[in-house]
Amino acid sequence: MQRYTYKVVELREKMIGGKMSGDKVEKVLNTHAEDGWQLKAITSAEVKGRMGPGGVDGLLLTFERPVQ
Repeated sequence: MQRYTYKVVELREKMIGGKMSGDKVEKVLNTHAEDGWQLKAITSAEVKGRMGPGGVDGLLLTFERPVQ
């Protein structure tokens, strides 16, 4: 039976103005693909900010790869 390991990466929009760029997402996807990770899911979520109790809009990227 094949076993898998998972990794979740948080991508946040900038705190002040601006949206998350497709280039940034593409770079993260390609970087993880080079290490053998396959994208399993993308989820929109409120990601905890670095300052204060609130969060900012962001994405959770879930990757998987076979256990070696």
